[in-house]
Amino acid sequence: MAKFLENLQEAEKIIQIADHWTYVSFPLIKDKKLLLKTMIEVKKALQYCINSILQYEYLYKRIRLFKNPKTNFQTFERKCAKHYNISQDEVKLISELFDIVEKQKKSSMEFVKNNKIVILSENLETKTIPLEKIKEFLLLSKKILEKTKNKILQ
Repeated sequence: MAKFLENLQEAEKIIQIADHWTYVSFPLIKDKKLLLKTMIEVKKALQYCINSILQYEYLYKRIRLFKNPKTNFQTFERKCAKHYNISQDEVKLISELFDIVEKQKKSSMEFVKNNKIVILSENLETKTIPLEKIKEFLLLSKKILEKTKNKILQ
């Protein structure tokens, strides 16, 4: 099976799990690790979708791929997003999620307070992510997956 199809399947699996965690598991157990894990998994699902798009476009020689993931993301943003009906706002939201997860990886501490993830950086700056924002990221990943599948599997 083509790599881009494997990526789509993996993204779909991850999104289903993240959806269950967000709407079923978290309200029951209220574990901060689950919210963090959900956010990280949604990022991973979006990466799979973007990689699928890039690999598909590369296969048909519409784009070039690079070793640098940031350059590939720029290629996705400039050359692929519009072709897949992914709006600029959606691309900005994807970038925001990637940035938050990167900050979380580098953070010295994070905790959950009132259904919000609070991330502390080394210089004690705080970044607060409410549960609604995580749900927004999850919804975004579902939309991107659908748009990707609609275009690739037509």
